[in-house]
Amino acid sequence: MSYARGSVVKHPKYGEGVIVEQEGDFYSIYFAQESEAKEISTSFDGLIAIDTQEAPQPAFDLEDIENALEDVLYRNGFFQQTTGIADKWKGGTLIMQAKDTSLQSKEVPMETFFKKIISVREKLRVLEQNINNHDKLDEEDKIHLQQYISRAYGSLTTFNVLFALKDDHFKGMGK
Repeated sequence: MSYARGSVVKHPKYGEGVIVEQEGDFYSIYFAQESEAKEISTSFDGLIAIDTQEAPQPAFDLEDIENALEDVLYRNGFFQQTTGIADKWKGGTLIMQAKDTSLQSKEVPMETFFKKIISVREKLRVLEQNINNHDKLDEEDKIHLQQYISRAYGSLTTFNVLFALKDDHFKGMGK
């Protein structure tokens, strides 16, 4: 069965969610229980319709909402600096192809992928602040946890090629 944007469905693992868009053979479904959107194949037969929509929905999707929220946060000073994607990647597409070429590939706009990378960095920064300000962790525990965060940054250095400015690059423990 095919569902329109705005339809409420139930997933056996993630619970109830709202379909925010369909891209190719995948729905982007926002699950409140998970506090995020998940990509679910349109051929997945485990979705149960709760409230389906048939009328056309407004011409915006999850990315539009994210962009609007980001814009409001920047304008109100919640973020100090805008991290930009390098011009050579703007308008590009990340294509993930399984070894088995009979399987369908997944295409993601580079700007969307870049925003997800930036989101991971922001979440690591919040985690780092929470560790530093935690009153029940001793200094040794804080240093131990900080090392894991530094290693996570190091694992993300592969994506430095996407950044417009070198100052925005991920840096691991050795830098």
